[in-house]
Amino acid sequence: MHLDVVDLKSFYAGPLGAVAKRMILRAVRQRWSDLQGLALLGLGYAVPYLDDLREGTERTIALMPARQGVVAWPPGQLSLSSLVETSDLPLRDSVVDRILLVHALETSDDPAGLMSEIWRILAPGGHIMMIVPNRRGPWARLDTTPFGHGQPFSKRQLTELMRRALFTPTHWGEALFVPPLQRKFFLQTAGIWERIGANLPLPFAGVYVIEATKQVYRPALAGKAARVRGLLPPILVPSGNAAGRIHKS
Repeated sequence: MHLDVVDLKSFYAGPLGAVAKRMILRAVRQRWSDLQGLALLGLGYAVPYLDDLREGTERTIALMPARQGVVAWPPGQLSLSSLVETSDLPLRDSVVDRILLVHALETSDDPAGLMSEIWRILAPGGHIMMIVPNRRGPWARLDTTPFGHGQPFSKRQLTELMRRALFTPTHWGEALFVPPLQRKFFLQTAGIWERIGANLPLPFAGVYVIEATKQVYRPALAGKAARVRGLLPPILVPSGNAAGRIHKS
């Protein structure tokens, strides 16, 4: 099931959405404190987080699934967002240094195919950060927030998905220990819930926050050769910054 961009925008404009953004962004920032000079891509509905992460990046763009819809971003500026088919992202191979995946994996009709496309466009040495609903958490059980739509995942399912897509997890984190309720008490004490959840082995986090890197021992054009004639055997791109190589087909 795909979420509607209007509902997503409305959620993040409200008090519960603001809390969710703050708690998730805190977890992301613990790993991505400095993106200076890197090419950053937000895939799904990542624009609430890109507003805070884009400073200092070489370039930041947002790609949104066709069935979700798209919003112009950043507001009042030349738009850096685009509507795409997630099965065929309009980017060349190995051009992005960092990818933030939010509200995308759980609503995808083909999570394995999506991960394969992400592998293709991510530069060797690049990292992906996935924000994915925890199937054991209360946020996945209530459809009053975007995290309650689509298919939530267990840790084992995500591990297998990454393994098949040739990604190696480098960090497992969690966020949204606060209950998904609009009540003033929970909104005001969200930080306390997060601190408790971060220090105790509690099973009810709302989302997983997973950082992973691609395994480079795979042809960079795998899965694309059938659509391109006369290809020579691909050469692996050396590790390093992919800044400046983003290009739409």
